[in-house]
Amino acid sequence: MSDRHETPPAGKEITTLAGGCFWCLEAVYDQMKGVVSVESGYMGGQGPNPSYEQVCTGRTGHAEVVRITFDPKVVSYRELLEVFFVIHDPTTLNRQGNDAGTQYRSAIFYHSPEQKAIAEDVIAHFTKDKIFNAPIVTEVVPAGPFYRAEDYHQEYFARNPTQPYCTCVVAPKVAKLRKQFAEKLKK
Repeated sequence: MSDRHETPPAGKEITTLAGGCFWCLEAVYDQMKGVVSVESGYMGGQGPNPSYEQVCTGRTGHAEVVRITFDPKVVSYRELLEVFFVIHDPTTLNRQGNDAGTQYRSAIFYHSPEQKAIAEDVIAHFTKDKIFNAPIVTEVVPAGPFYRAEDYHQEYFARNPTQPYCTCVVAPKVAKLRKQFAEKLKK
């Protein structure tokens, strides 16, 4: 299902991020104060309504993404991006760990000129301060149509915490959030 012209609820904003497997990002952002909802899906490719199987081939050009609806009075867009850059490796092109392919690329899909400017500023800051040992390869591109992933992908970590991928890959990212951003967590 595409939501090309989505409008956030009054007083809320939307951002769309790609940083490897969407299960990881969803599990992290679900726990943050000010985050109203997180949906896993696909963006940035060719063709409407791709399936998970099609995206996994790498041939559609879509990335696995999360669409985050948030309350900017509680958590800023900049704070969401700071967490984003801590919980994934923005220096590896088209890969996160063992997940390889363009569907796992690092990307910020901005929804406004302000989001674009903030994303570029955060990247410039991390680059200037040499936060990473390699150049940041995160794309900053306009948001396109969002295609919600199949229902079984939604809240995957919450429903499958003992699944091997979740214990080995997702849980450490959640633990990193809890350790480095404890003050930003929902109670």
